[in-house]
Amino acid sequence: MSGKPSLRAIARAVLVPLAAVSLTLGLTGCSSVDTVSPETARAEGAEAGSLGKARRGGSGAVDCEKAKCIALTFDAGPGPATPRLLDTLKKERVPATFFLLGKRHIERYPDTVRRIADEGHEVANHTWSHPRLTDVSDDRIREELDRPQRAIEKITGHRPRLMRPPQGRTDETVSKISKELGLAQVLWSVTAKDYETNDSALIEQRTLEGADRDGIILLHDIYPGTVPAVPGIIEQLKKQGFTFVTVPQLLAPGVPVPGEVYRP
Repeated sequence: MSGKPSLRAIARAVLVPLAAVSLTLGLTGCSSVDTVSPETARAEGAEAGSLGKARRGGSGAVDCEKAKCIALTFDAGPGPATPRLLDTLKKERVPATFFLLGKRHIERYPDTVRRIADEGHEVANHTWSHPRLTDVSDDRIREELDRPQRAIEKITGHRPRLMRPPQGRTDETVSKISKELGLAQVLWSVTAKDYETNDSALIEQRTLEGADRDGIILLHDIYPGTVPAVPGIIEQLKKQGFTFVTVPQLLAPGVPVPGEVYRP
């Protein structure tokens, strides 16, 4: 066996410490945890020889080593405006990742959940009632994550493989339980803070200012200003040469690893 370090070891040695520092700075109050960047995930997948085919990938195979990829993600839905958002995504042929909230959302809009899956988007988990997972008991963490898993599977026939912790707050305990439930954690690189404004122009501006290659955009399809901002965001990012992908497509040929925390 060669004494040279593997590509995985090199990638983790260089990229993971930087990501961990970034996470600590970017998420107020969040415990420091190691994160994996899309670039590292792709390198690990390439070394392992993984095909990394994204289930219901939306736009098909995309090589994000060559393409200027970005992932559009939506939290805390679905809601009344989600069908309008889906119309826009379908028209523009843009796949997205939806981190769905259980209470008053998944249970209230099962037809929309089904449509999200049927139209090729990635259906993911955003807990049942949106607590800070770092502030609750192990049993509560497990319940908050497992209940949406079961609800989504009942509607779509598939259990999610991704989850986003509310407010991005995670730690070793959350990671351990996520791993037990087969869930990888996904954070973000840019947010429009659409929870604090209904100004669609401002939401678009903030999103475009933060957009970068391998980025993960965080928006919410439950606030009045967000869905109207999406057509402009898509138009401008396409003009800048971005290719829209789901989060699993962004990581391919790597695949989401349960328990890991992914962040650009």
